Amino acid sequence: MKFTRRNFLKVSIAAMGAYLVSKTENIFPPLFAKNNSMPKRILGKTGYQVGIFSLGGQATLEQSGTEKESIEIINRAIDLGVNYIDTAAAYGRGISETYIGKVMKDRRHEVFLATKTHDRSYDGSMKLLEKSLKQLQTNKIDLWQLHNVRTVDDLKKIFANDGAIKALEEARSNGIVRYLGITGHYDPWVLKKAIDEYDFDCILMALNAADRHNKSFIDNLLPFAVQKNLGIIGMKIPARGRIFRPDGITTMKQAMEYVLTLPVSTIIVGISNLKELEENVRIAKNFKPLTKEEMKHLEDLTKNYFDDAAWFKNKW
Repeated sequence: MKFTRRNFLKVSIAAMGAYLVSKTENIFPPLFAKNNSMPKRILGKTGYQVGIFSLGGQATLEQSGTEKESIEIINRAIDLGVNYIDTAAAYGRGISETYIGKVMKDRRHEVFLATKTHDRSYDGSMKLLEKSLKQLQTNKIDLWQLHNVRTVDDLKKIFANDGAIKALEEARSNGIVRYLGITGHYDPWVLKKAIDEYDFDCILMALNAADRHNKSFIDNLLPFAVQKNLGIIGMKIPARGRIFRPDGITTMKQAMEYVLTLPVSTIIVGISNLKELEENVRIAKNFKPLTKEEMKHLEDLTKNYFDDAAWFKNKW
């Protein structure tokens, strides 16, 4: 490899990431649990005790014609101890927020509610916030996030004088939003640049057992988020089912326990039906951290298909 400044920086960042992970991978966030309740961890600098399994607003919750099933899933999740719900203005073009809002009108006080803006401008994001509040039937969002930040160009637009970050800051100043976050699953280095340059409260990132084989979020982003005491939310745990293979990862228990063993606050998973929800909650309630050897074994199982199990990443 030609030794250029660009290559030196990439190697240095990767090496530092590996070093920091080696220092933190066995330091699990404290678990708070009573009897058979949902174990909880601290959501970074917010101080909120979040259940280690949280409800994502995709799958059934973003599909038209599934209002009855979606409301049942949301209510059942809260009944089972889920206290964090994640959605976005873009999910189902407002369907997800609308279904969640039908439950929030009566149970808003029971959950930490997160949504997102996919618009990179101030004006566009403020319009989305107004729509989100109406659809979610609430006057306050706990966590408002920049949705799916992929490129340096995205960051330039977001942090411009008329960028989305101004909307996030204004909403927080006005008491409409409590905390600010950023999300992404495309490029760990772009998100690393973002959290280096701005003091976010939370980050939502892609984490699964196939991650370390290429463009790793675990090695190149997670340690720095830990260092900054961000609330860390994991997504893409089953990679929309692509993590599962007969000769690879075969169970949701393996997929969830791998990510929960990392220094994350919680994970979000989109749910298709009540049976799936109850299985995931049961896995979370019985969770015990895996050993280094067990983690390595699960990573090795994905070696032959890691690209498919991480289909959402930048392909360069």
